[in-house]
Amino acid sequence: MTQQTLVFDGFRDIPDGPMSFSERVALLKQYGAHSQSFSTLQPDMHYFDVPGVGYIGYMKKWGLNFVLSDPVCAPEDRELMLSRFERRVSNICYVQVSRPVMEILHERFGYYGTQFGAESRVDLSQWSLKGKKKQVIRTALNQAREAGITVQERFSDDHTREISDAWIRTRQCKRQEIRFLIRPMNMEYRENERHFYAYQDGKAVGFIYFDPIYERNEIVSYVPNISRANANFRQGIFYTIMAHAMETFQAEGVPRLDMGLIPLHLSEETEPQESRILKSLCRGVYRHGNRFYNFRGLEFTKSRFRGEIERTYCCHKPALPMLEFLAVFRLTRLI
Repeated sequence: MTQQTLVFDGFRDIPDGPMSFSERVALLKQYGAHSQSFSTLQPDMHYFDVPGVGYIGYMKKWGLNFVLSDPVCAPEDRELMLSRFERRVSNICYVQVSRPVMEILHERFGYYGTQFGAESRVDLSQWSLKGKKKQVIRTALNQAREAGITVQERFSDDHTREISDAWIRTRQCKRQEIRFLIRPMNMEYRENERHFYAYQDGKAVGFIYFDPIYERNEIVSYVPNISRANANFRQGIFYTIMAHAMETFQAEGVPRLDMGLIPLHLSEETEPQESRILKSLCRGVYRHGNRFYNFRGLEFTKSRFRGEIERTYCCHKPALPMLEFLAVFRLTRLI
């Protein structure tokens, strides 16, 4: 009997059942390598738990169950975690999962795996402000310096709600904050969050919250999950705070920075497991949906950091999952 078989047999002997919050946090620190692993601990999530092995976080909407990110478990345990979850839960749609998880869901359970967007990852050991594509960042830094903008790391709430409410009023979707794909600004669990604020004349004018990404109980990356700025500085504050934070993480020896999801940043070709009709629909939303969300602006901004691009997927059973498509937009409060 191989060591892998022993591991699998041991897994099968472990009953699934609810874990405590602290047990999930321990698993997050061991296996939370996905950019949205930290976000699985946001309010209103449901959980499928296998104690000591891992958990899957999901939200419910209109009788559907939306899984966020990869299962929080060891890579070798993903297939068994997903097998158990599939037996316990029905009407599932997996959102923002990696290629390895998409391949398991497609090959083992017959899901379509349609590209949902892309994620960008920056190697901090190689990071610098040099290069033609980073001219936008350098220009923003110069403008911020001329305007007397400084950046500091702080954990206190410094005009956060005031800045956030003013920022939301400048967005295409003005009702309230997006949720699910972007975790709420205020969460009860905030361990190892990093907050960087921009100041002008002693007053905060913008901020970015960074969430930790873990491997084997070590922080290996951060992801900028919440960013807000005074409307007068929409073109420059994000770049200025990001550059400062990246220099800080680089000096600390953090290996990389994950830029997070670039929604609907899609490849030209259609992969065999993708739903052609859904991918075509997503392309249409990208072209014409900026009234709901600034897809193009976000793509441009994150592309300036010249990270390595990886595709991320939505896994679904119907070829045209219209109910799922509308439900996830409603779930995230984009419509």
